[in-house]
Amino acid sequence: MHTDLFKQLNNALLDLQGANLQTFERPLKKISTLLNNPDLDAFNSSLKRGVDLDAFLEASERTAGSMVGSASLLWPENHEDTLGLTLLLIDKMAADPGFATSFGHHFFYAGNKVIAGVRELTKQLLIPFIRDYKLYVDSNGNVKPKLKLPLSNKIFIVHGHDNGARETVARFLERIGFEAIILHEQANQGRTVIEKVEAHGDVSFAVVLLTPDDEGRVKGGELEPRARQNVLLELGYFLGRLGRSKVCALKRGKLEIPSDFAGVVWEQMDDGGGWKLSIGRELEAAGHLIDWSKLSRA
Repeated sequence: MHTDLFKQLNNALLDLQGANLQTFERPLKKISTLLNNPDLDAFNSSLKRGVDLDAFLEASERTAGSMVGSASLLWPENHEDTLGLTLLLIDKMAADPGFATSFGHHFFYAGNKVIAGVRELTKQLLIPFIRDYKLYVDSNGNVKPKLKLPLSNKIFIVHGHDNGARETVARFLERIGFEAIILHEQANQGRTVIEKVEAHGDVSFAVVLLTPDDEGRVKGGELEPRARQNVLLELGYFLGRLGRSKVCALKRGKLEIPSDFAGVVWEQMDDGGGWKLSIGRELEAAGHLIDWSKLSRA
């Protein structure tokens, strides 16, 4: 039963990612309804016990400065309390879509369009929450710490022909303390390309650069910019090897996104450098410690 519930939750998340201002309410309410399934009552009761959503929102509101988008959510250190607060928050947003739009615009500001805030909170809050909540349920609520090996600081960069984008990302990662693995910089040792990829697969994260290096079309259709085939192959490889939460795709320019990639988070590699904050957040969510003072200077 749990497996089917989480499949439905993932489908609702996909619907929410693609929704507009007129349609986002339905998948949001669906997510809330699924999370309140009676099969999950025992887990939810335990997680919600002792948490105060109103106090959490009031404390977070006090972090706002004069600049739009400066407010931060003050999550508790206890992981179970964070899950419980998010459950209550989802219920509140589903019951009051107006609160959902203002909450997204305030704490996940992504421009003047209101729906941009909803999409950003979906990406930064709801998708990671569903992942962590499923792990909690699958462990039957037993979240005692287990021995964890330190994460490798190696990050694989998958790239096409845009050498400028590749070097920009590599140098950024090195400035914030990571080792950038670029395939052509590694010795061949008589290996094929895929053998080299496998040999350097001891990475903890992958950044995939989707740049418009090729053109393609469906039969009879118009030519469209596309990423190179090797980039898409390596994207699929690292999604399978590391999992979706440890792969960040950076899209530069206008190009077609493969249909099988729907539901996987990708970031726009903008000239303003906002992508650096996005990579930092994704690395932190994947378990890395990020020195935000270094990142702001990188």
